[in-house]
Amino acid sequence: MTRIRVLLVLVLALSAGGALAFATYSYVQKLPARTVSLPTRPVVVAAADLDIGAELRRDDLRIIEWPATAVPQDAIGDPQEIIGRGLIVPVIQNEPILPLKLASKEAGAGLPPAIPPGLRAVSVRVNEVIGVSGYVVPGTRVDVVATVSPTHQNQDTTSKIILTDVQVLAAGTKIERDTDRNKPIPVTVVTLLVNPEEAERLTLAANEGKIQLALRNPLDRSIPVTRGVKAAALLGTAPIVRQVASRRRPAVAAPIAAVAPVAPEPLTVEIIRGDKRSREVVRQQEQ
Repeated sequence: MTRIRVLLVLVLALSAGGALAFATYSYVQKLPARTVSLPTRPVVVAAADLDIGAELRRDDLRIIEWPATAVPQDAIGDPQEIIGRGLIVPVIQNEPILPLKLASKEAGAGLPPAIPPGLRAVSVRVNEVIGVSGYVVPGTRVDVVATVSPTHQNQDTTSKIILTDVQVLAAGTKIERDTDRNKPIPVTVVTLLVNPEEAERLTLAANEGKIQLALRNPLDRSIPVTRGVKAAALLGTAPIVRQVASRRRPAVAAPIAAVAPVAPEPLTVEIIRGDKRSREVVRQQEQ
């Protein structure tokens, strides 16, 4: 009898709990959903990754609703304002297109708008070795090593770093960085971004001798100062530079006092008698 009562109480408790849970679930589902609306503004962003020099087309852009309190300064809301203009910096997908990233309307697209004011783009001919086996791509930084003989004599041929931390603006006809995990790109011409003075040095080095590009870490902004190296110093056969004393009028020497001649030591003979030794002076007869 006691077991039946306990069983009835357990069944009633489970039924009451289930009914209460179902009623609570039904009530929550019927409640209207609360929505919080924030004020937004349309902002033009890149629809895909775009490289420097790219001419913007309608397919390259899209509009997203941006929170009005966090809209970037000078953000553009109408794509028609920037279609046809070129990029002077690379942008990534969903990045806002801002005026400071665009060339002027008259500049167009391509390489010229990507050249900062005061700098010049100089192209030099390279091969697979000079181009560091194809790893000199747009955006990398290099040092320029020149090998020139100022006297046109082989023994005076010198290799020296003439330009440091130079940005590669284009590789061949490409100004886009290779996005396939830095895959090497074999090229025959590399365009470097330099100032006018550096442009003169680079042009002279390319015409008078040979140049070599040394790839460097983009985070390394040091400027090494080298003295250059010649073939003789490279092989350890450089001639010894003798110090030549300058010609001066000899100073008047002080008079030297006369020194008395020193008498020669007399000749001696060692005589051994048993365990005794003695020396005798040998007297020479005068002739």
